[in-house]
Amino acid sequence: MNFFASQDKARRTTRRLVFAYILATALIVVGVMLIVGVALFSFSDARYGTTTGAFIGQQAPILIGTAILTTLFILGATAFKTASLSSGGGRVALDMGGTLVPPDVQDPLRRRLRNVVEEMAIASGMPVPDIYVLEQESGINAFAAGYTPGDAVIAVTRGTLELLDREELQGVIGHEFSHILNGDMRLNIRLMGVLFGIMALGLIGRMILRSGHHASIFSSRRDRGAPVVLIIGLGLTILGGIGVFVARAIKASISRQREYLADASAVQFTRQTGGLASALKKIGGYQEGSHLQQADPEEVSHMLFGTGSRLRGIFATHPPLTERIQALDPNFKASDYPAVDIRTRDTVSGSASAAGLHAGTTTAVASGGANLPETIAEMVGDPETRHVTFAGQLRRSVPELLYDAAHSDERAYLLTIALILDSSGRDLERQLTLVQERLGAERVQLIRQYYDNICAIGAEYRLPLMEIAFPALKRRPLPQLSYLIDLAQRLIGIDGETDLYEYCYYRILIGNLGQAVDPSARQKHRRGIREPVRRAAIDLLQVIARHGHEDPGEAKRAFDAGAASFGKWGSQFDFDDDFGASVAVLDKSLDILLALNNEGKQMLLEAITIVVMSDKTLAVTEAELIRAICASLDCPLPPILVENPVV
Repeated sequence: MNFFASQDKARRTTRRLVFAYILATALIVVGVMLIVGVALFSFSDARYGTTTGAFIGQQAPILIGTAILTTLFILGATAFKTASLSSGGGRVALDMGGTLVPPDVQDPLRRRLRNVVEEMAIASGMPVPDIYVLEQESGINAFAAGYTPGDAVIAVTRGTLELLDREELQGVIGHEFSHILNGDMRLNIRLMGVLFGIMALGLIGRMILRSGHHASIFSSRRDRGAPVVLIIGLGLTILGGIGVFVARAIKASISRQREYLADASAVQFTRQTGGLASALKKIGGYQEGSHLQQADPEEVSHMLFGTGSRLRGIFATHPPLTERIQALDPNFKASDYPAVDIRTRDTVSGSASAAGLHAGTTTAVASGGANLPETIAEMVGDPETRHVTFAGQLRRSVPELLYDAAHSDERAYLLTIALILDSSGRDLERQLTLVQERLGAERVQLIRQYYDNICAIGAEYRLPLMEIAFPALKRRPLPQLSYLIDLAQRLIGIDGETDLYEYCYYRILIGNLGQAVDPSARQKHRRGIREPVRRAAIDLLQVIARHGHEDPGEAKRAFDAGAASFGKWGSQFDFDDDFGASVAVLDKSLDILLALNNEGKQMLLEAITIVVMSDKTLAVTEAELIRAICASLDCPLPPILVENPVV
């Protein structure tokens, strides 16, 4: 799976959806005008001796008003529904009866679920999403919802927890993470909004029909208004039904295509096809299947892991179950479904930590440096089995003090501050003095313990710890989060200079928190102004070259190589020895670079890789720098790994 190609495909699908929506809205508006016109003409004295053209001219104000009101109603209903869903994936989960799984949960089944989700997030290079369980649903199902990765949630049914083993659960969660990485979440929200906008017209028609029928019982024979209302109500009901029929068929067609892609992507970054295939087989062999009993599955059917309902044919939002399994296990036959009984579920262990990394496994880039194992742009949004394996090993090897802090609503706040402190130690005391002035001596003592542990385990743990701490952190009150962001900015600028590594983590922090607090307010960056984007790309390469190479000559060679990868226009820029990298410059550059399309982001990542790798080696700090920049540009990058030989 190519992240950028998949994102482009999701955008093309969205554009086709918008076109279909506009076309459907236009046809519905025309239909409503015809219904109103026929009703007025049929029950008006003007029809005697009046031509159709003359009648339309007489009723033009009413017909035009009808068209405007109908358009505004459909667009308003769609915008209302989309806005309500854009407030965060948690809203969808709560509406379906979901219960939030706290970061410090102790129940073994829910602890196992959180472990799996955290490992998938670390492997994907994205913040850990909130986790919900639909406690009232005994079927096997799950979904991912949200407007951005920063406000995403993963929700599973109680049946999923109780009936699937860890490998099967990992396959299901991998499937849901694929939807996040493939750009399906925002598309799903738009599908729900479109369907609601068209469906609302039919609901209004039924309300008019009922009220008109009630009024006609008491109306006099001379009252011609009641029949007009009845005809309009009946017409809107029929028209709304047709619209919903078409919208559901479009939604189902789009969803089926995305489900095949999510299955294939899930297999790519879980251990094998067996886990996902086994989960699907259990759905087929379980009496409850994937059906939802308490929540209404119709509105969210396209978001679910399983169908959630008994819809078939053109309304089916998922491919046939047997076909999905056969894509993973070609030898499977419909007669092979196992008998599944909830009483035979496995017992699991909820252990939160275990032994550290072992020789002979896949690990992060060695501290002494290593050759870059692959092309960075190709890795974005494309985790594989080894990334999930490494993520599990890394999660289990986190020191207990840090692991507990990351899952604590109170201490995750302090851990985040420790992650931003100067890793070189040059400005540490000044930073701690500032923190003590703001937070007090006792908290500074705890932050110092976290900092010492972080330095001891290595730079490759910094970003995963921030990702793990994110769910607990964002539950703090908004004023505290604003205070944290302000404090973080003061800490990284305490010496008047900018440490690129510290700044990138600060940038990730404010980006993720911004998405979580107000997902619908995510910046929409305009494209088309070429020169500011090029200047921002060059400025970023200047900063990376200067921070990654102490020798000015090496920094210049690295910059020149990276700029040359942009082509003729890149070669026109010279390395600036007096270039000053301030927080304001970096902020402005990264804000502008978010406007890049996917092709531009690929080119930028290739140039960054060339600059960092100009000396043919990749240190841990450089690898984490690349990951941090990718995260700040909304390009989730899995851990950069090398294979360690068995000792």
